[in-house]
Amino acid sequence: MFGGGGGGLNPSKMKQMMEQMGIDIEDIDAEEVVIRTAEEELVFSDADVQRMDAQGQETYQVVGSPESRERGADTTADTGSTSGGDDAGETGDIPQADVELVAGRTGVGEARAREALEATDGDLAAAVERLE
Repeated sequence: MFGGGGGGLNPSKMKQMMEQMGIDIEDIDAEEVVIRTAEEELVFSDADVQRMDAQGQETYQVVGSPESRERGADTTADTGSTSGGDDAGETGDIPQADVELVAGRTGVGEARAREALEATDGDLAAAVERLE
């Protein structure tokens, strides 16, 4: 598309062209990038991240190899079992860190925060909204 020939454009020429089109690119010194889906977390350590601003629309590019982690399978299960709750069988799906976050955000006790998280299937934003 750009360039012709086999060599392409040099990076400074490409940057100059993008600036002329109103596109601003900034490198971000990210330590870690986490993408959460319903089933897993993709964790990028040492990723190259760029933010591109084109006519007010921000786009982020992440380049690297992620480590895939199953949601809820990491250390959060151990944290939940040490919370002192007797109903760990029912609440094993809700990480203690999430309970503490919702409780701290809304000012309610951990029991009410856990109930709200269970009612919203672990959705943090919905649980906070439910309690506010």
